[in-house]
Amino acid sequence: MQCQTLKPGVECLFMKKTGCGYNGGRCYEVVENCDGCTRIMVVEAGKFCTSFPYPAQRWQTAGCSMATHVKKAVKQEEQKINPLKASKRAAGKK
Repeated sequence: MQCQTLKPGVECLFMKKTGCGYNGGRCYEVVENCDGCTRIMVVEAGKFCTSFPYPAQRWQTAGCSMATHVKKAVKQEEQKINPLKASKRAAGKK
């Protein structure tokens, strides 16, 4: 159904015939950690996230999983090579 409270005309999973079914009956505005994300929607009532109704909760633990402005560091572990096994492998390829 389409939201009729804060974001009129926007499809919302929490909107029911009786009104907004989310906690408190409304969506919450984005927090400053969300600045720069492409999922922010600006309407008359303020700035809201298109993915989550309560963005502050997403940032309480490790961060928002849907944030487009945060780059996650990929750890590349260097494999330890046993020199004895490496020499045997090299000798076997001759």
